[in-house]
Amino acid sequence: MANTGDKHQRMVVLSHLEMGSLDGRSEHELFEDESLESPMALSRKANGLDSVQHGSFSGVQRVWTIKYISSRLFRSLRIVVFSTKINLLMPFGPLAILVHNLSGHHGWVFFLCLLGITPLAERLGYATEQLAFFTGATVGGLLNATFGNATELIISIYALKNGMIRVVQQSLLGSILSNMLLVLGCAFFSGGIVFYKKDQVFNKAAAVVNSGLLLMAVMGLLFPAVLHYTHTEVHFGKSELALSRFSSCIMLVAYASYLVFQLKSHNNLYDPVNEGTDEGSDDEEVPEISQWEAIIWLAILTSWISFLSEYLVGAIQGASVAWKMPVAFISVILLPIVGNAAEHASAIMFAMKDKLDISLGVAIGSSTQISMFGIPFCVIVGWIMGRPMDLNFQLFETATLFITVLVVAFMLQDGTSNYFKGLMLILCYLIVAASFFVHVDPTTIEDKPPQP
Repeated sequence: MANTGDKHQRMVVLSHLEMGSLDGRSEHELFEDESLESPMALSRKANGLDSVQHGSFSGVQRVWTIKYISSRLFRSLRIVVFSTKINLLMPFGPLAILVHNLSGHHGWVFFLCLLGITPLAERLGYATEQLAFFTGATVGGLLNATFGNATELIISIYALKNGMIRVVQQSLLGSILSNMLLVLGCAFFSGGIVFYKKDQVFNKAAAVVNSGLLLMAVMGLLFPAVLHYTHTEVHFGKSELALSRFSSCIMLVAYASYLVFQLKSHNNLYDPVNEGTDEGSDDEEVPEISQWEAIIWLAILTSWISFLSEYLVGAIQGASVAWKMPVAFISVILLPIVGNAAEHASAIMFAMKDKLDISLGVAIGSSTQISMFGIPFCVIVGWIMGRPMDLNFQLFETATLFITVLVVAFMLQDGTSNYFKGLMLILCYLIVAASFFVHVDPTTIEDKPPQP
């Protein structure tokens, strides 16, 4: 009788489990306080009953899946959106759109767009760094440079679409100047302060290759300007544009060859000189989000930056009048500071960890990519759009770039850095910024000071 009663009791429990009742608790909750898994659960797993049952068990499985996706979503949002203080500036993006629709005040729209894009550019760099954990160092470095420059390229394409060729030229030029002087200078200065008792070292051979590419970019920009101002063109205006398009194709070929050189044939040339001293710190670096989460965030952030860039470009001329500030200063100084937010933060962080090769790769590598890929790419895109985008950056801008490349090349020639070199680069950038603040671009009437 006892055995019959036990059998009956087990059958009752089994029926309650299958109906999903038992005081509203699931099978997992029934046995979660026990140290061993229940015989009933083991039996169900062995017989595959969980896959064929329906009703409450499929509901529990469905709830578990929704809970898992929700937890991953909230965790990803917490890490990407709520983990840094700079993200407090994100609401300024929607606020810029609201101000544009309500008042149309271009000065405020431009200022709010600058504030709203800054954290997006920084988070874009973060998502790229997370993706680099899964792609490897070489591909990761290329992704870091590419998406680090995505903000400038998006702004440039929107400006090119609106026919603002000088804004495109000056913003790309400003990105090169900002990376080479401000970003690299802050990295040298920060690393020099942290390691003030020694000179930090970096891979001199890699720096020489990048300096050579930057000088080649100066050559590509210099000849159309000289051809224009010496009036020695075969066909005035047309020869200059044709030379620019031909030189752009050559520069793109040179950059593609550089990628093969860097990633394939001579990748050992880019090994860090102090690779063996930071193995312990590298072991602690693990990805914080998954590969697909990083890809999704890259798509979301790029789309949002692209959306805000349209408002930003549309407000440049009005902001110049409202602030009584030349368009050249806005394009060369203000726009690149926002676009280089990711590079700026990364370069300083790695320099303070005595990983100066990575800082140099971020700053100089980004300048190389803009000069040898970004500028020629915009010339080709303008060619497709029917816009006469050329490499004639005017004498003032071309001379500024030439002097900057020479100064940085001399700073890099001995393969060492310290805080004084960083301070000199920062001070050079202040001179450049002051020069563009008093510079009037003769080719655009918008750059002229507004009449009182």
